[in-house]
Amino acid sequence: MEQAPEEELWLIADGSDLRKPYAEAMPYLMPVRDLDEQLVPGYRTLNVIGLTPGRRGLLYHRLFSSQAPDFVSEPAEVQRALQTVSQALTRLKVHKTVTWLLDSGFDDIAVWRTIWEQQEHVIARLYHTDRKVTFQDRQGQWIEGDIAQATAALRPLARVETSLQVKRGKQVRPKQQPVPVDLAACPLRVTYWTNVRRKGQGKLVTREVWLVQVRVLGTDWDPWLLLTDWPVTDAASAMRIFVMYRQRWSVEDSFKFLKTCLGWEEVQVLDLRGIRTLVALGWVAAGFLFNLGVTFDWAEVQLLAKLGGWEPHKGRTPGKITLKRGLGRLFEMLTTQAILSGYATDHQGLPPKIAALLRGWQPPGHL
Repeated sequence: MEQAPEEELWLIADGSDLRKPYAEAMPYLMPVRDLDEQLVPGYRTLNVIGLTPGRRGLLYHRLFSSQAPDFVSEPAEVQRALQTVSQALTRLKVHKTVTWLLDSGFDDIAVWRTIWEQQEHVIARLYHTDRKVTFQDRQGQWIEGDIAQATAALRPLARVETSLQVKRGKQVRPKQQPVPVDLAACPLRVTYWTNVRRKGQGKLVTREVWLVQVRVLGTDWDPWLLLTDWPVTDAASAMRIFVMYRQRWSVEDSFKFLKTCLGWEEVQVLDLRGIRTLVALGWVAAGFLFNLGVTFDWAEVQLLAKLGGWEPHKGRTPGKITLKRGLGRLFEMLTTQAILSGYATDHQGLPPKIAALLRGWQPPGHL
């Protein structure tokens, strides 16, 4: 990232759920929501990917559970991610402008407050349309109300065409196709206390921001509402905000890979530290496959490839199937060790013939 010539750096934060609907033995499972919004057992992860127009890389990853002994709160986990990434980018911020691209899970004034205190920018999709704000109507008057009321003051600024996987008209199922998008915006003022979710005294601050509406025409999608501190006053600036936020979709494949490649059936016997290690290795594989700053020079990638049966060949690197196979074999090895350790603890050792086969194997400790 530091070597990228571009002057802008965009940070995509993602709070993904790793779901295990039928798990019982996995440690510290917490309730997470499945695709039908039903609560199932699983874990939460926080991930941050950095992008410039020419490069991208994984900057932060952490798996956590509300049931784990080291858990404080989910907002605290988010604050930890924001501050850790910002501190790591201190040198880059001297010559790069940083903007966070956040989905509706980060519709939180404490999140925006921290970003602004770090001298960074934000484009956040809104979820809470009842948030109190002051908005400027089309006659230039400032009116107190909420986000929902502010949408009546939006000024049309641009119509653009983009490619999305949507269902239009009488189409039976969604498909990737060009669609027109209308962009509108209006100025807002957001007032907040600087000590929200923070100990100590704070002060009341008012920040001027913009509300941007993205409406995908010809679909049954609800409009997206974005909040940003970047000025949005004309067609060019509205298009810029839309293009920046669309970058979130460019990394969706890496998140999908992580959710599908992990053999959760095989890791039920591992402790939380072991699960965190395996998920981190899954990100190493995703980082290599989806150009997130991980190269074949990494020893971890080479080992996963070897475990997956890859044979060195000039001009050819391992693919998704090979790395998934390598991860699966690593899971199986760790699962076997965990089962053997549990048996040895419960029975004061392994059966003689198996112990002889394993030639003096000893439990490796916590997995």
